[in-house]
Amino acid sequence: MSIVSVNGLDIHYWRIGHGPDVVMLHGLLGNLAVWHLKIAPMLQREFRVTTYDQRGHGFSQMPATGYSTRDMALELEGLLEALEMERVYLVGHSYGADIALHFALLRPQRVQKLVLLDAGGVWLVDERKRPDWEGWDYWTRKLNEVGIEVPSERRTDFRYLLNLSLNTPKFYGPAKGLPRKREPLLRLINTTTLIEDYEIVDGITPEKIRALEVPSLVIYGENSHFLGTYRFLQEALRNSQSLLVPGGEHFGPLEHPELLVEHMHSFFLAGAGRGDGHEEAPPVDEGNQGTAGTEGTQGTERI
Repeated sequence: MSIVSVNGLDIHYWRIGHGPDVVMLHGLLGNLAVWHLKIAPMLQREFRVTTYDQRGHGFSQMPATGYSTRDMALELEGLLEALEMERVYLVGHSYGADIALHFALLRPQRVQKLVLLDAGGVWLVDERKRPDWEGWDYWTRKLNEVGIEVPSERRTDFRYLLNLSLNTPKFYGPAKGLPRKREPLLRLINTTTLIEDYEIVDGITPEKIRALEVPSLVIYGENSHFLGTYRFLQEALRNSQSLLVPGGEHFGPLEHPELLVEHMHSFFLAGAGRGDGHEEAPPVDEGNQGTAGTEGTQGTERI
């Protein structure tokens, strides 16, 4: 286990491979292990891959506060300083993608390229609080699949649903069907400001996103409950390419890791162009998930 002190906190990280630096950020209530099931071992052939447990997660220290995207982006900067990384390829999933995007807004000169995997979009938090947000139906449906009923009056209670979700088995990946380690996650949800900070929009605004020049790759599952954010990023990011993964939901690193690695690898090694092309990926052959691609008219590269 490798621990480094970042802004006064003990942060757990792993580093594998050799080559240009890729830094990967996991999502809310996740940990760095999500990258090491498939993605990091495949990328390490040509890149030095650094993953870390964000504050409060995994084996990193759990402070009582400091869980906004800005706080976490500054923590990422501290990690880069501590590990002597100047300019990196940055990959984030879900809340980790929001944090990666916020870091790119704060320190664009330190981001070679940016990959956003199913970002939630903290800047759209007011839309996600609406009773008709599609995510509430998705969430209650997943709970119903394992026999957990959500009272109608709690259907839009984020904290309640998050706590309830820890009673479910894992839905994706090689650990599918196994129980979750609930205690540390319950402590994170209920004894820190995580839930409150998750909704703080502190500088990660639509206007600043539209001005971002960092080459970006945006990947979502076609059945994601964050497609509103996908559509916003399609329109807003001026130097980007994007695709939807057929049949995918929200957890691409567990659902389609080989496909993600193929697209990330091509994106990292090719130049990112400009223009206005955003196309969906063609259907994925489930027997060979490494074959899908899309030709974006923002550049001549195939991503």
